[in-house]
Amino acid sequence: MWRIWLLFDPRRALVGLFSFLFVLALLIHFILLSTDKWNWIGSKVPPATATQSVPLPAATSN
Repeated sequence: MWRIWLLFDPRRALVGLFSFLFVLALLIHFILLSTDKWNWIGSKVPPATATQSVPLPAATSN
């Protein structure tokens, strides 16, 4: 494995790798923002309303 780093400069390889991953992350986020279902910024769906819970009737003892 160490012979691979003799072929490539580690600093340039890591900067290239991190740059690629950053661009890929931005691309994925912008693709998700362009859909109606996964757009978390300009969502047209109203937030879920809280449901009202009804307490159970008291148990009767015989």
